[in-house]
Amino acid sequence: MGSRIILFILAVAAVLGACSQAVIEQSAKTGLKPRMVLVKGGTFVNTNSNYYGKNVTIPDFYISQYEIMQKEWMEVMGTNPSQFKSDNAPVEGVSWYDAVEYCNKRSIKEGLAPFYSIEKNKIDPNNKSEFDSVKWTVTANEGANGYRLPTEAEWEYAAGGGQDSKSYLYSGSSHADDVSWYWRNSGDQYLKGNWNWPLIQNNHNTTKPVGGKKPNELGLYDMSGNVREWCWNWYEDEAGAGGSYRIVKGGGWMGDVGSHEVAYRGKFEPNGFGPDQGFRVVRGE
Repeated sequence: MGSRIILFILAVAAVLGACSQAVIEQSAKTGLKPRMVLVKGGTFVNTNSNYYGKNVTIPDFYISQYEIMQKEWMEVMGTNPSQFKSDNAPVEGVSWYDAVEYCNKRSIKEGLAPFYSIEKNKIDPNNKSEFDSVKWTVTANEGANGYRLPTEAEWEYAAGGGQDSKSYLYSGSSHADDVSWYWRNSGDQYLKGNWNWPLIQNNHNTTKPVGGKKPNELGLYDMSGNVREWCWNWYEDEAGAGGSYRIVKGGGWMGDVGSHEVAYRGKFEPNGFGPDQGFRVVRGE
């Protein structure tokens, strides 16, 4: 009887071992995936939004719960451009072009249809920047199920709490310190007085691991602060006719709270990058 029990235990262990190995192998194939949150569509509820009271309706979509982390970036792109190295901190030092390329490569890795057509040898005639030396022509494949950058309206709708909005000034609170890493609180000590770059440097301010502050009404983290986030749109023309700058939203660890407000519209040349510049991704519903 004892030998039968031992044989049974060994058999079960072998099966469990095989299952565990299958799980490990499957994990190695699928790898890390951005944790996505469903945002139910509708008109803008947040009274602080630029789109409140306008005839703008957002369809359902998914958005990553966190800013894209360095470990997620590394798995797809193979190198890490970030100044502040940490697996769970947001990737930074990425241009708009880097971000759209990541979206396509992440999509292909997961068996999804890439959302963008990227023509690296064709100068974008709509790019009017005199400082952008890249100027890839990037067009959207509408209906593709792959990852993409949010439009400014989608970003602002999600950051403002969607249909669950409580009309906070920042994403998740009207008090910046509750939800945002910015120049006063992202270093060794809480800084006071006026914004001062040498003071920020001496205080060792940096990005922080994602999810360290309170989420907003939809369970999204760091949409105010930590790193500024690329959006799809041109700053000058949301319809996509062109411009010199792409939209950035949410503010970063070195900025003041004014740029962390849900409605704040930042801008940056598409080829620009810095230690406070990152992104998150979206997908269609």
